[in-house]
Amino acid sequence: MLLAVVVGAGTGAGSVIFRWCVTTFTRLFSGHPDYAAAPGAGNPQVPWLGAYFVLLAPVIGGLLYGPLVNRFAKEARGHGVPEVMLAVAQRGGRISPKVAVVKTLASALTIGSGGSVGREGPIVQIGSALGSTVGRVTKMPEGRMKLLVACGAAGGIAATFNAPLAGVFFAMELVLGTFSAEAFGATVLSSVTASVMGRAAFGDRAFLNLPGFHVDHLAQYGLFALLGMVAAVVGVGFSRLLYLIEDACDWLWRGPEWLRPAVGGLVLGPVLLALPEMYGVGYPVLQKAAEGGYATGFLLLLLVGKMLATSLTIGAGGSGGVFAPSLFIGAMLGAAYGIGVHHLLPASGGAVGAYALVGMGAVFAGAARAPITAVVILFELTGEYSIILPLMLAIVLATAGSRLLTRDTVYTLKLRRRGIDLEKAAPGAPVGPQRVGAVMEPLPAPLAAAGTLAEAADLLPLSGHGALPVIDESGDYVGVATAQAVAEALTERPETAPTSIGQLAEPPGAVTADQSLVQAMPVLLSAAGTGVPVLDAECGKPIGWLSHQSVLRAVHRPVA
Repeated sequence: MLLAVVVGAGTGAGSVIFRWCVTTFTRLFSGHPDYAAAPGAGNPQVPWLGAYFVLLAPVIGGLLYGPLVNRFAKEARGHGVPEVMLAVAQRGGRISPKVAVVKTLASALTIGSGGSVGREGPIVQIGSALGSTVGRVTKMPEGRMKLLVACGAAGGIAATFNAPLAGVFFAMELVLGTFSAEAFGATVLSSVTASVMGRAAFGDRAFLNLPGFHVDHLAQYGLFALLGMVAAVVGVGFSRLLYLIEDACDWLWRGPEWLRPAVGGLVLGPVLLALPEMYGVGYPVLQKAAEGGYATGFLLLLLVGKMLATSLTIGAGGSGGVFAPSLFIGAMLGAAYGIGVHHLLPASGGAVGAYALVGMGAVFAGAARAPITAVVILFELTGEYSIILPLMLAIVLATAGSRLLTRDTVYTLKLRRRGIDLEKAAPGAPVGPQRVGAVMEPLPAPLAAAGTLAEAADLLPLSGHGALPVIDESGDYVGVATAQAVAEALTERPETAPTSIGQLAEPPGAVTADQSLVQAMPVLLSAAGTGVPVLDAECGKPIGWLSHQSVLRAVHRPVA
């Protein structure tokens, strides 16, 4: 817990430095604190260039951060979150400490020189690298190291966006991929610490200032649901375009990698000249769209432009996140959709800004498939609770639609393209690729659901497992009864205590014989006893038992 606070404090300080670097480099390259707030203006430092300075800014920025990334930390290229997910899933949470420094400078230079990317990927990678470094210095075991990496990610999101809850759920949903009381407690401490430092530096206010919205008619829920389904298609389309352009850049480029960002800047510059709203993160443009400040045609142009500009920035070797671009794209989609609805149904359409806000969360959910994070972060970024019900509806539908369209998210697709599947064992790992059915033990004698606690107390110590499967009178599997649950029940007052074993049975996560060990390990590690039943994939009845010992035995014997 103390280390979680230390990581949160360090990440909070890192986020302050990072945002200062972004602002400083933006002023240096554009002459404005945020050029998206003054699109088309010239750089007062070089007034004779006028708005044409955007043709040179990405090239100069690329010449600065290209060699930096190529020489010191190649993993700092791109949007960062996939690298953190990989470090947690297959590398024991180990991230090089130099990534934090290189990522700070490279991402700040990318955004400051016009790169159309976000701040969340960099700060997540920066905070995670800090958490990993703290874990290694204090010689933490692998499990705690991963948790400290997640603490860094949570603190980064919290401090950067003034969103402490969103930081916690981002870390657990996307980085750890699991929820537990220990992980929640540690990430909350880190997130709160980092958020306090962020608020001290940037103030305690919502990241976006939007007018209040509310749902006037029940029919609007149907309109929001349709927006969620459209957002799923747009979110998946953004992911595909991002990597399609990256593939094209890989195929076309034949020169040294350190020069690639500068040459890519020659292509990005004309896009920024035609659409200066694409310069940098673009939050002023996003807010204006949510306030109804653009026409439908221009909103759709901004949507397509953001997809293209972000893809070109990443494909050219830039460093920055895709979270903010997905919010931008969602706001443009939602605002255009809201204007259309308002024209078609003026009496029941509702405010355009409400659709923009819902679109932001839904497109992010469609791209990243992180519904809890999407709901929480939109609430914290805007401070707008009145729109929570349609927001939840659209986000859930966008997540479901995304899952139907593709198995990958905008984060996991980057890894799969490199031959890495987070759901499979790490290449060369001695445990993971084996099938559960090949290493499981015989099923221990089950307990009867109608049996008494006294019978369970007699049988559990003799089993050697600390837990046993429970079946009912018809032979159907009910769950697992643990020695801990029985012991706790026996300490209760007789009139309030459970009377049968079936009342204590709880089914753990399903493990089937055809699964690989890497898929079954999370269930086994989180089980209360020393093992879990292995179920038949077709009928759902227990046919074997998977324990920690049987997993270890798989290393020392050939498995079919």
